[in-house]
Amino acid sequence: MQAAEHLAKDGDAEFAVGRAYYAMFHAAQALLNEKALRFRRHSGVHNAFGEQFVKPGLIDKKYHKWLVAAFNKRITGDYGIDSDFTAEDASLVITQAREFLDAAKQFLEKGT
Repeated sequence: MQAAEHLAKDGDAEFAVGRAYYAMFHAAQALLNEKALRFRRHSGVHNAFGEQFVKPGLIDKKYHKWLVAAFNKRITGDYGIDSDFTAEDASLVITQAREFLDAAKQFLEKGT
């Protein structure tokens, strides 16, 4: 998250979005790891996170939505020809990533 914040502050919105996405992605992996589930592809993590945590109501569905949206933004930022992310775009994804991390941490601390 620090990297995302520093990149956003330095005007690198595209890369800031990517770092914020990876914070969410790794938090989702940590949650899945608690269920002994590991995946090689981002889509596998996204799908399993939805199935294992959102569908049964263990975690709010907005987190799955944010994870997938941030992934799509990361792809655009990393590989898109005309990505035009603003500081506000980066700020939004960073804010969502912080909330995502807090929710994942709370879930892991509860041990459910």
